[in-house]
Amino acid sequence: MIKGIKGVKDILPEETPRWRLIEETARRWALAYGFHEIRVPIFEVTALFARSIGASTDIVEKEMYTFQDRDGSSLTLRPEGTAGTVRAYIEHNRAADPLPQKYFYTGPMFRHERPQAGRLRQFHQFGVESFGTADPRADVEVIALLWRLLSDLKLPALTLEINNLGYAADRDAYRPQLVAYLKQQEEHLCGNCRRRIEANPLRVLDCKVPTCRVATDSAPRLADSLSDKARAHFGSVLTGLDTVGIPYSLNHRLVRGLDYYGLTTFEVTSTSLGAQNAVGAGGRYDSLVETLGGPMTPAVGFAVGLERMAMMLPETLSVSGAATVYVAGFGDRGSPAGFSALEELRVAGIRAVTDFRSASLKSHLRQADRLGCKFTLIIGDDEVTTGLATFRNMDTKVQQEVSLVTLISQVSALLQSS
Repeated sequence: MIKGIKGVKDILPEETPRWRLIEETARRWALAYGFHEIRVPIFEVTALFARSIGASTDIVEKEMYTFQDRDGSSLTLRPEGTAGTVRAYIEHNRAADPLPQKYFYTGPMFRHERPQAGRLRQFHQFGVESFGTADPRADVEVIALLWRLLSDLKLPALTLEINNLGYAADRDAYRPQLVAYLKQQEEHLCGNCRRRIEANPLRVLDCKVPTCRVATDSAPRLADSLSDKARAHFGSVLTGLDTVGIPYSLNHRLVRGLDYYGLTTFEVTSTSLGAQNAVGAGGRYDSLVETLGGPMTPAVGFAVGLERMAMMLPETLSVSGAATVYVAGFGDRGSPAGFSALEELRVAGIRAVTDFRSASLKSHLRQADRLGCKFTLIIGDDEVTTGLATFRNMDTKVQQEVSLVTLISQVSALLQSS
């Protein structure tokens, strides 16, 4: 027997109601905030991710699924959605459009890392990207969208953490101070953080290893190296969050694992998820479009993990929408008549199911119960003779006759009145 790849999960029918609820809720909120759907490829040239995410990040160094195309070019399965969206923004000259460029997307992402709860090699994200607005209210807008979405799903124990990474010049001024401090603490740092001291020192602050947390408690803070302009932008973001009633917690350690972030960075966590507690995160990336060959374009966005959200929802959810009608067609004449009625209901937009293995009314009713159908349309040989089928409420056991000639109008009326 061939089994699935470790870290690549099947989403079975009993799980999909949770996923559908997440996807539909995310889409509804994104549209309410004026975002438009974009769909970009699941693989791109490797250079796109190396240049955007950062060559010294864990993602690029260790986690990307990279392969050689037949022409010798290097391709990579997307590890996140922002880079591909930016590439599409540049390639299709979306900057020339005077309308706000605000996109949302959903789909699979790929990272070669150790599978664990809520962290897979193929995982799914919903994300938004807002281009062209440097105003701090754009930061507030995407944070508000993320918070409303997660709150609407009633996910438990949520906390919005936020930090100010300043401008590139601010970080350049701060980095030597941090490196000098980290070198003094090097013996207390994990192997990853020792390597990061020169390559990506800010990431040491975000390390979850307890000894690294203790070693960096007294590290110089980026906040002390920020320019007045960076402080003003962040202050306006916090004021905006206060204005729209979104609670937040300042976290000076929050730096994110992607090189392109600056100024506002944020993360929503939940204590119900254990060690891997991040649900969604994002921030401002004003230099990324220019880095990838486009015009100078301020931008801000976030991504949220669908697996993480699904873990926080009840295991069983009732499927929303109209009731499903089970069609019980049996007998030499009733079976083909039931098959015809089944298709007639579906064409009319009524959810209808049956089990072709069932040959008796008893077995049909048993299957209708197992499927959780509220109504059953019974069509046996006698019903074909009279031209009157039986419409049965499976909860109340009340039965009514409906004409096979005017089946759709009568069934529709009964469903509306139920």
